[in-house]
Amino acid sequence: MADRVGIYPGSFDPPTYGHLDLIGRAYKLFDTLIVAVAYNPDKEGLFTVDERIEMLRYCTKDYANIEITSFQGLTAEFARQRDATTLVRGLRVVSDFEYEITMAIANQKLNPNIDTVCLMPSEKFLLLSSRIVREIAIFGGNLTEFVPPEIQRRIKEKLGH
Repeated sequence: MADRVGIYPGSFDPPTYGHLDLIGRAYKLFDTLIVAVAYNPDKEGLFTVDERIEMLRYCTKDYANIEITSFQGLTAEFARQRDATTLVRGLRVVSDFEYEITMAIANQKLNPNIDTVCLMPSEKFLLLSSRIVREIAIFGGNLTEFVPPEIQRRIKEKLGH
């Protein structure tokens, strides 16, 4: 039987406790979970793709079957290249569902061998997003509830706080 390879794609700018919650549950579903940082040249993030990869590697160092990498282009094509059969996505609110079902259908048309599995975050992370973390950080707010201490340190360093 072939290895079950799943991909959890995202921007992870920065990685939050919500992302780590999904990673911690998704890794149990696959022989290999690839956490893939999407590179979008049209979007300027707070952190570079390489910095996000470093942070994710730090946060997932205790997981044996997780690979942290990046990709550019179509997620469905990246999945094909990596022999993945499943994309993992997080669903927080109804608007996420509308977006994710559209993407799942498009990805399956582009790669008929791919399915999308949506996981709901733990309740305490239901409304957490990287965008909210960035906004709180820009205004000097407390990030303790949102990101691990190492990520807090890197955000403060990046913003000069």
